[in-house]
Amino acid sequence: MNIGVGSVGKSVNRSKSRDWPALPYVNWLDTIATLHMWTQVIGKIRLEQTPWINHSWHVPFYITARGIETSLVSYGGRSFSVSFDFHLHLLKILVTDGGEWVLPLETRAVSDFYWEVMAGFKQLGIPVDINTMPSEVADATPFEQDQNNRQYDPEYAWRFWQALVQMDRVFTEFRSRFIGKCSPVHFFWGSFDLALTRFSGREAPPHSGGIPHFPDWVAREAYSHEVSSAGFWPGGGGVDSACFYSYAYPKPQGFAQAKVAPDAAYYSEDLGEFLLPYDAVRTSRSPDDTLLDFLQSTYEAAADKGMWDRSALEKEFPLQAR
Repeated sequence: MNIGVGSVGKSVNRSKSRDWPALPYVNWLDTIATLHMWTQVIGKIRLEQTPWINHSWHVPFYITARGIETSLVSYGGRSFSVSFDFHLHLLKILVTDGGEWVLPLETRAVSDFYWEVMAGFKQLGIPVDINTMPSEVADATPFEQDQNNRQYDPEYAWRFWQALVQMDRVFTEFRSRFIGKCSPVHFFWGSFDLALTRFSGREAPPHSGGIPHFPDWVAREAYSHEVSSAGFWPGGGGVDSACFYSYAYPKPQGFAQAKVAPDAAYYSEDLGEFLLPYDAVRTSRSPDDTLLDFLQSTYEAAADKGMWDRSALEKEFPLQAR
């Protein structure tokens, strides 16, 4: 019997530029705002029903073959999952007793989405209650009052999901190279980004907090230990294009001046992190390798400048063991 280490490095799992859809921010910024709020409604339901796991790892979504979903959430003796199906453009609630509720994903106000979802859960015998103030959003409007965010472009929702599918694969390969503490590849609905975090193993100075509608104690717990964190968000917050990012907490001396790859990557003084435009990955000869170069080089900047014990945290292994 041959026992391998998986598909890391296999050419069949390498993408081409055509696999990464164009995501011009200006074309779907209103859809981003709407999806951000819709995912927060569902994310907060999971938050309320799930035991607290370190660094808020109990709240994100995960990428699936149809979109993004919560994974299994307990409610009494039953459990449920909620998914955004960006192939059929449906919100699906599935319950372990066979219950099912579906809502079309289409142009509708956040307030309408909120009330329909609450009614759907009640219909399934799962009455839920959440804090309706959006998290990590300045000047936020409670879900039940939000009539402003209502646009839903199915084409761009589908493109976004397809891009996340590619990123999930590349991030997972990058994660496999690390044997220290590392987060799953997961999608945070608060900041609306796909993220992956590596830990040095050492405690970090208390985080200063100050994130809008995000308790300071949660921020301190999330950043309780030194991290090198990377991810992707579709744009906004002063960056009007889809970007990959990478930062370190605490930021070691010299981190901002480190040489990273590829050439299109740069350090944003305003955000305090390295950025790589999504289009620089999408249009490159090898999108996977371009993104892996960014992930690896920015991690090395954090680990080397922060004097991490890399020999204890990283492992080299053959592509195929027999």
